Amino acid sequence: MDHNELINKFYTAFSNGDSKVMTACYHENVRFTDPAFGTLEGKRACKMWEMLLSRGAQSKITFSNINIDGDTGSANWRAEYNFGPKKRKVINLVSAHFKFKDGKIIEHIDTFDVWKWSKQAMGPVGHLMGWSSFLKNKIQKTTGEQLDKYMAKN
Repeated sequence: MDHNELINKFYTAFSNGDSKVMTACYHENVRFTDPAFGTLEGKRACKMWEMLLSRGAQSKITFSNINIDGDTGSANWRAEYNFGPKKRKVINLVSAHFKFKDGKIIEHIDTFDVWKWSKQAMGPVGHLMGWSSFLKNKIQKTTGEQLDKYMAKN
C-alpha cells in the first residue's frame, strides 16, 4: 500500500468510527501531537483514538487535499460534532502532517485554531480564554487524565 492509500485508509476508518483500522495504520513507535492532547507516543496514541471513537458521539468526519512527498505527507480534515454537556456544535478544521516508516505512519501532527475551537466548544469561557496557554494546558491536562482513566479500564 502506498502512502496515499494509507492516509485514505486512515481517514476512511476515522469517518466510519473504526479505531482498529485507524491504529493499524500507525507504526508501533508512532508519535502523535495535537493541541488537545499534546504529544502521545506508541500505544497511548492508539488508545486516544480508541477512546474518542468509543464515546459513541455522532461525528461527521471528512478529509481532503492528501499530498504525499516521499516519506512525508499532509491532509486536511474536518470534524463536526456536539461537545460537552451543553451539546455545543463544533466544526473543527484540522491540518495534518505525516512522516512514514516501514509502510506505516510514524509521526502524525494535527494543528487547528484552539481559540476558534474553544469558542465553539466552551462558549463564553472559550471566547475569553481560548487564546491563552492557561486554557491550552488545562485542556491537555484534562484530556490526559481522561486517557489515563480509559487506559486503566481497558
